[in-house]
Amino acid sequence: MSGEIVLDVRNLRRSFEKVHAVQDVSFSVRKGEVVGFIGANGAGKTTTLRLLATLDTPDAGSIRVLGCDASNYPDRVRARLGWMPDNYGTYDNVTVMEYLDFYARAYGYAGASRTRHVEEIMAFTDLTSIQDRLMHTLSKGMGQRLCLGRALINEPELLLMDEPAAGLDPKARIEFKNLVRILSQQGKTIVISSHILSELGEMCDSMLFIDKGRIVHHGSSETLRRGDTKNFRIEIEIIGSVDGLVAWATYQQGLTLVETTNRGARFDFAATEQSELGVLLRRAVTDGIQVCDFHRLERRLEDAFVDVLKRSNESSSATPPPFQP
Repeated sequence: MSGEIVLDVRNLRRSFEKVHAVQDVSFSVRKGEVVGFIGANGAGKTTTLRLLATLDTPDAGSIRVLGCDASNYPDRVRARLGWMPDNYGTYDNVTVMEYLDFYARAYGYAGASRTRHVEEIMAFTDLTSIQDRLMHTLSKGMGQRLCLGRALINEPELLLMDEPAAGLDPKARIEFKNLVRILSQQGKTIVISSHILSELGEMCDSMLFIDKGRIVHHGSSETLRRGDTKNFRIEIEIIGSVDGLVAWATYQQGLTLVETTNRGARFDFAATEQSELGVLLRRAVTDGIQVCDFHRLERRLEDAFVDVLKRSNESSSATPPPFQP
Protein backbone atom coordinates (compact mmCIF):
# COMPACT_ATOMS: atom_id res chain seq x y z
CA MET A 1 0.00 0.00 0.00
CA SER A 2 1.41 3.37 -1.02
CA GLY A 3 0.77 6.65 0.75
CA GLU A 4 1.87 8.79 3.65
CA ILE A 5 3.43 6.98 6.60
CA VAL A 6 1.30 7.79 9.65
CA LEU A 7 3.02 5.59 12.23
CA ASP A 8 6.74 4.81 12.08
CA VAL A 9 8.32 2.69 14.82
CA ARG A 10 12.07 2.08 14.89
CA ASN A 11 14.14 -0.18 17.19
CA LEU A 12 11.70 0.14 20.08
CA ARG A 13 12.77 -1.35 23.42
CA ARG A 14 11.12 -1.53 26.83
CA SER A 15 12.16 -3.61 29.84
CA PHE A 16 10.80 -4.05 33.35
CA GLU A 17 13.68 -5.12 35.60
CA LYS A 18 14.79 -8.45 34.03
CA VAL A 19 11.79 -8.79 31.70
CA HIS A 20 12.46 -7.57 28.14
CA ALA A 21 8.87 -6.84 27.13
CA VAL A 22 9.67 -5.13 23.81
CA GLN A 23 12.88 -5.90 21.93
CA ASP A 24 13.98 -3.99 18.87
CA VAL A 25 10.46 -3.61 17.38
CA SER A 26 10.27 -1.82 14.02
CA PHE A 27 7.36 -1.36 11.61
CA SER A 28 5.44 1.35 9.75
CA VAL A 29 1.77 1.91 8.93
CA ARG A 30 0.45 4.04 6.07
CA LYS A 31 -2.55 6.36 5.88
CA GLY A 32 -5.88 4.53 5.76
CA GLU A 33 -4.34 1.15 6.55
CA VAL A 34 -5.96 -1.20 9.09
CA VAL A 35 -3.38 -3.35 10.88
CA GLY A 36 -4.11 -6.32 13.13
CA PHE A 37 -1.68 -6.61 16.04
CA ILE A 38 -1.54 -10.17 17.37
CA GLY A 39 0.41 -11.82 20.15
CA ALA A 40 -0.05 -14.36 22.90
CA ASN A 41 -0.38 -13.24 26.51
CA GLY A 42 2.98 -11.87 27.63
CA ALA A 43 4.27 -11.40 24.07
CA GLY A 44 4.66 -7.63 24.46
CA LYS A 45 1.53 -6.57 22.61
CA THR A 46 -0.09 -4.42 25.31
CA THR A 47 3.25 -2.86 26.28
CA THR A 48 3.84 -1.87 22.66
CA LEU A 49 0.36 -0.36 22.38
CA ARG A 50 0.86 1.65 25.56
CA LEU A 51 4.12 2.99 24.16
CA LEU A 52 2.37 3.96 20.93
CA ALA A 53 -0.37 5.69 22.93
CA THR A 54 2.26 7.72 24.87
CA LEU A 55 1.14 6.10 28.13
CA ASP A 56 4.66 4.78 28.67
CA THR A 57 8.15 5.83 27.58
CA PRO A 58 10.51 3.50 25.68
CA ASP A 59 13.97 2.69 26.96
CA ALA A 60 15.30 3.06 23.41
CA GLY A 61 14.08 3.56 19.88
CA SER A 62 11.59 5.99 18.40
CA ILE A 63 7.88 6.37 17.65
CA ARG A 64 6.84 8.97 15.10
CA VAL A 65 3.22 9.83 14.41
CA LEU A 66 2.86 11.85 11.20
CA GLY A 67 6.51 12.81 11.54
CA CYS A 68 6.24 13.95 15.17
CA ASP A 69 8.41 12.22 17.77
CA ALA A 70 6.19 10.77 20.51
CA SER A 71 8.85 10.85 23.24
CA ASN A 72 9.86 14.47 22.72
CA TYR A 73 6.42 15.87 21.88
CA PRO A 74 3.81 13.59 23.49
CA ASP A 75 1.15 16.31 23.69
CA ARG A 76 1.34 16.93 19.94
CA VAL A 77 1.04 13.21 19.25
CA ARG A 78 -1.91 12.76 21.65
CA ALA A 79 -3.78 15.47 19.77
CA ARG A 80 -3.59 13.34 16.61
CA LEU A 81 -4.37 9.89 17.95
CA GLY A 82 -7.33 8.15 19.56
CA TRP A 83 -6.84 5.49 22.23
CA MET A 84 -9.44 2.79 22.85
CA PRO A 85 -8.28 0.59 25.77
CA ASP A 86 -9.63 -2.87 26.55
CA ASN A 87 -11.26 -1.45 29.70
CA TYR A 88 -12.24 2.12 30.48
CA GLY A 89 -13.46 3.76 33.65
CA THR A 90 -17.16 4.32 34.19
CA TYR A 91 -18.73 6.91 36.45
CA ASP A 92 -21.93 6.78 38.48
CA ASN A 93 -24.61 9.34 37.66
CA VAL A 94 -22.98 10.32 34.34
CA THR A 95 -24.96 9.90 31.14
CA VAL A 96 -23.62 8.92 27.73
CA MET A 97 -24.00 12.47 26.42
CA GLU A 98 -22.42 14.03 29.53
CA TYR A 99 -19.44 11.67 29.25
CA LEU A 100 -18.74 12.59 25.62
CA ASP A 101 -19.44 16.26 26.29
CA PHE A 102 -16.83 16.27 29.07
CA TYR A 103 -14.13 15.00 26.70
CA ALA A 104 -15.22 17.43 24.00
CA ARG A 105 -14.72 20.28 26.51
CA ALA A 106 -11.31 18.85 27.45
CA TYR A 107 -10.26 18.99 23.79
CA GLY A 108 -11.29 22.62 23.49
CA TYR A 109 -14.66 22.38 21.76
CA ALA A 110 -17.05 25.10 22.89
CA GLY A 111 -20.58 26.38 22.44
CA ALA A 112 -22.77 25.21 19.58
CA SER A 113 -19.86 23.57 17.76
CA ARG A 114 -19.26 21.31 20.78
CA THR A 115 -22.93 20.30 20.94
CA ARG A 116 -22.96 19.59 17.21
CA HIS A 117 -19.73 17.60 17.39
CA VAL A 118 -20.98 15.41 20.26
CA GLU A 119 -24.23 14.79 18.40
CA GLU A 120 -22.30 13.72 15.30
CA ILE A 121 -20.17 11.30 17.34
CA MET A 122 -23.26 9.80 18.98
CA ALA A 123 -24.96 9.41 15.60
CA PHE A 124 -21.91 7.69 14.10
CA THR A 125 -21.57 5.24 17.01
CA ASP A 126 -25.36 4.71 17.24
CA LEU A 127 -25.61 6.17 20.74
CA THR A 128 -28.20 8.88 20.11
CA SER A 129 -31.14 6.78 21.31
CA ILE A 130 -29.40 6.07 24.65
CA GLN A 131 -27.74 9.46 25.19
CA ASP A 132 -29.58 9.99 28.50
CA ARG A 133 -28.76 6.56 29.89
CA LEU A 134 -26.28 6.31 32.77
CA MET A 135 -23.03 4.97 31.38
CA HIS A 136 -22.47 2.38 34.13
CA THR A 137 -25.72 0.64 33.12
CA LEU A 138 -24.66 0.02 29.50
CA SER A 139 -24.21 -3.44 27.99
CA LYS A 140 -20.75 -4.53 26.82
CA GLY A 141 -21.55 -3.64 23.21
CA MET A 142 -22.96 -0.22 24.07
CA GLY A 143 -20.00 0.45 26.34
CA GLN A 144 -17.55 -0.35 23.54
CA ARG A 145 -19.37 2.04 21.21
CA LEU A 146 -19.14 4.73 23.89
CA CYS A 147 -15.41 4.05 24.31
CA LEU A 148 -14.97 4.34 20.55
CA GLY A 149 -16.93 7.60 20.59
CA ARG A 150 -14.59 8.99 23.22
CA ALA A 151 -11.57 7.94 21.10
CA LEU A 152 -13.02 9.82 18.12
CA ILE A 153 -13.79 13.07 19.97
CA ASN A 154 -10.56 14.77 18.94
CA GLU A 155 -10.95 13.67 15.29
CA PRO A 156 -7.74 11.58 15.37
CA GLU A 157 -5.79 10.51 12.30
CA LEU A 158 -4.47 7.40 14.08
CA LEU A 159 -6.64 5.03 16.14
CA LEU A 160 -5.18 2.47 18.56
CA MET A 161 -7.64 -0.21 19.74
CA ASP A 162 -6.79 -2.79 22.39
CA GLU A 163 -9.11 -5.84 22.21
CA PRO A 164 -12.11 -3.78 21.06
CA ALA A 165 -14.25 -6.82 20.17
CA ALA A 166 -13.58 -8.83 23.35
CA GLY A 167 -16.80 -9.97 24.99
CA LEU A 168 -19.07 -8.67 22.24
CA ASP A 169 -21.99 -10.75 20.97
CA PRO A 170 -22.13 -11.63 17.23
CA LYS A 171 -24.39 -8.68 16.36
CA ALA A 172 -22.15 -6.20 18.17
CA ARG A 173 -19.08 -7.64 16.43
CA ILE A 174 -20.65 -7.14 13.02
CA GLU A 175 -21.54 -3.56 13.93
CA PHE A 176 -17.99 -2.93 15.13
CA LYS A 177 -16.49 -4.31 11.90
CA ASN A 178 -18.75 -2.00 9.91
CA LEU A 179 -17.58 1.01 11.91
CA VAL A 180 -13.93 0.07 11.34
CA ARG A 181 -14.58 -0.23 7.61
CA ILE A 182 -16.19 3.23 7.50
CA LEU A 183 -13.36 4.81 9.49
CA SER A 184 -10.79 3.30 7.14
CA GLN A 185 -12.69 4.64 4.14
CA GLN A 186 -12.57 8.07 5.77
CA GLY A 187 -8.77 7.81 5.73
CA LYS A 188 -8.15 7.00 9.37
CA THR A 189 -5.23 4.70 10.16
CA ILE A 190 -6.12 1.95 12.62
CA VAL A 191 -4.10 -0.52 14.69
CA ILE A 192 -6.26 -3.22 16.29
CA SER A 193 -5.11 -5.67 18.92
CA SER A 194 -7.25 -8.80 19.14
CA HIS A 195 -7.22 -12.54 19.81
CA ILE A 196 -10.02 -13.13 17.28
CA LEU A 197 -7.84 -13.72 14.23
CA SER A 198 -10.63 -14.72 11.87
CA GLU A 199 -12.35 -11.36 12.33
CA LEU A 200 -9.08 -9.46 11.97
CA GLY A 201 -8.58 -11.18 8.63
CA GLU A 202 -11.84 -9.67 7.40
CA MET A 203 -11.06 -6.17 8.64
CA CYS A 204 -7.32 -5.73 8.26
CA ASP A 205 -5.04 -4.91 5.35
CA SER A 206 -2.05 -6.44 7.11
CA MET A 207 -1.07 -8.38 10.22
CA LEU A 208 1.66 -7.78 12.78
CA PHE A 209 2.66 -10.79 14.89
CA ILE A 210 4.70 -10.22 18.04
CA ASP A 211 6.35 -12.97 20.08
CA LYS A 212 8.67 -12.59 23.06
CA GLY A 213 8.85 -8.86 22.42
CA ARG A 214 9.88 -9.17 18.76
CA ILE A 215 7.98 -8.74 15.50
CA VAL A 216 7.97 -12.14 13.78
CA HIS A 217 5.64 -11.32 10.88
CA HIS A 218 4.35 -8.23 9.08
CA GLY A 219 2.33 -8.92 5.96
CA SER A 220 -1.11 -9.42 4.47
CA SER A 221 -3.63 -11.97 5.69
CA GLU A 222 -3.64 -13.34 2.13
CA THR A 223 0.06 -14.18 2.43
CA LEU A 224 -0.56 -15.87 5.77
CA ARG A 225 -3.39 -18.00 4.43
CA ARG A 226 -1.32 -19.14 1.47
CA GLY A 227 1.85 -19.69 3.44
CA ASP A 228 5.35 -19.41 2.08
CA THR A 229 4.84 -21.91 -0.74
CA LYS A 230 3.64 -21.25 -4.30
CA ASN A 231 0.98 -23.94 -3.94
CA PHE A 232 -2.75 -23.41 -4.00
CA ARG A 233 -4.69 -25.93 -1.92
CA ILE A 234 -7.86 -26.75 -3.87
CA GLU A 235 -10.84 -29.07 -3.44
CA ILE A 236 -12.69 -30.62 -6.39
CA GLU A 237 -16.08 -32.27 -5.91
CA ILE A 238 -17.50 -34.35 -8.76
CA ILE A 239 -20.39 -36.48 -9.92
CA GLY A 240 -19.09 -39.97 -10.54
CA SER A 241 -16.02 -41.96 -9.58
CA VAL A 242 -13.46 -40.37 -7.27
CA ASP A 243 -10.94 -42.88 -8.63
CA GLY A 244 -11.46 -41.36 -12.07
CA LEU A 245 -10.66 -37.89 -10.70
CA VAL A 246 -7.51 -39.17 -9.01
CA ALA A 247 -6.41 -40.93 -12.19
CA TRP A 248 -6.97 -37.75 -14.23
CA ALA A 249 -5.00 -35.69 -11.71
CA THR A 250 -1.88 -37.87 -12.07
CA TYR A 251 -1.47 -36.56 -15.62
CA GLN A 252 -1.86 -32.87 -14.72
CA GLN A 253 1.36 -30.92 -14.31
CA GLY A 254 1.73 -29.30 -10.91
CA LEU A 255 -1.24 -31.15 -9.36
CA THR A 256 -0.48 -33.29 -6.29
CA LEU A 257 -3.06 -35.36 -4.41
CA VAL A 258 -3.40 -34.49 -0.72
CA GLU A 259 -6.39 -36.65 0.21
CA THR A 260 -9.62 -38.04 -1.18
CA THR A 261 -13.07 -37.21 0.18
CA ASN A 262 -16.49 -38.81 -0.18
CA ARG A 263 -17.31 -36.64 -3.19
CA GLY A 264 -13.90 -35.74 -4.62
CA ALA A 265 -10.39 -34.90 -3.53
CA ARG A 266 -8.09 -32.16 -2.26
CA PHE A 267 -4.93 -31.24 -4.13
CA ASP A 268 -1.93 -28.96 -3.98
CA PHE A 269 -1.58 -27.05 -7.23
CA ALA A 270 1.79 -25.45 -7.98
CA ALA A 271 1.01 -22.10 -9.60
CA THR A 272 2.03 -18.47 -9.33
CA GLU A 273 -1.19 -16.84 -10.55
CA GLN A 274 -4.80 -17.40 -9.50
CA SER A 275 -5.81 -17.34 -13.20
CA GLU A 276 -4.13 -20.75 -13.56
CA LEU A 277 -6.90 -22.19 -11.38
CA GLY A 278 -9.42 -21.25 -14.04
CA VAL A 279 -7.30 -22.96 -16.72
CA LEU A 280 -7.18 -26.12 -14.61
CA LEU A 281 -10.96 -26.11 -14.12
CA ARG A 282 -11.62 -25.70 -17.84
CA ARG A 283 -9.25 -28.55 -18.59
CA ALA A 284 -11.06 -30.82 -16.13
CA VAL A 285 -14.44 -30.09 -17.73
CA THR A 286 -13.03 -30.52 -21.24
CA ASP A 287 -11.56 -33.89 -20.24
CA GLY A 288 -14.98 -35.11 -19.11
CA ILE A 289 -14.68 -34.68 -15.33
CA GLN A 290 -18.19 -33.88 -14.06
CA VAL A 291 -17.22 -31.08 -11.67
CA CYS A 292 -19.97 -29.86 -9.34
CA ASP A 293 -17.73 -27.77 -7.05
CA PHE A 294 -14.22 -26.35 -7.42
CA HIS A 295 -12.79 -24.01 -4.81
CA ARG A 296 -9.58 -22.88 -3.21
CA LEU A 297 -8.90 -23.81 0.40
CA GLU A 298 -7.12 -21.45 2.75
CA ARG A 299 -5.37 -21.94 6.04
CA ARG A 300 -7.10 -20.54 9.07
CA LEU A 301 -5.29 -17.49 10.40
CA GLU A 302 -5.01 -19.24 13.77
CA ASP A 303 -3.06 -22.06 12.11
CA ALA A 304 -0.90 -19.55 10.25
CA PHE A 305 -0.15 -17.74 13.53
CA VAL A 306 0.94 -20.99 15.17
CA ASP A 307 3.16 -21.83 12.17
CA VAL A 308 4.83 -18.41 12.29
CA LEU A 309 5.56 -18.77 16.01
CA LYS A 310 6.91 -22.28 15.46
CA ARG A 311 9.31 -21.13 12.74
CA SER A 312 10.37 -18.18 14.89
CA ASN A 313 11.14 -20.43 17.86
CA GLU A 314 13.04 -22.89 15.65
CA SER A 315 15.09 -20.04 14.22
CA SER A 316 15.87 -18.74 17.71
CA SER A 317 16.96 -22.20 18.84
CA ALA A 318 19.25 -22.58 15.83
CA THR A 319 21.01 -19.27 16.52
CA PRO A 320 24.15 -19.89 18.61
CA PRO A 321 24.58 -17.91 21.81
CA PRO A 322 26.97 -14.94 21.72
CA PHE A 323 30.65 -15.69 22.38
CA GLN A 324 31.58 -15.30 26.00
CA PRO A 325 35.35 -14.80 26.56
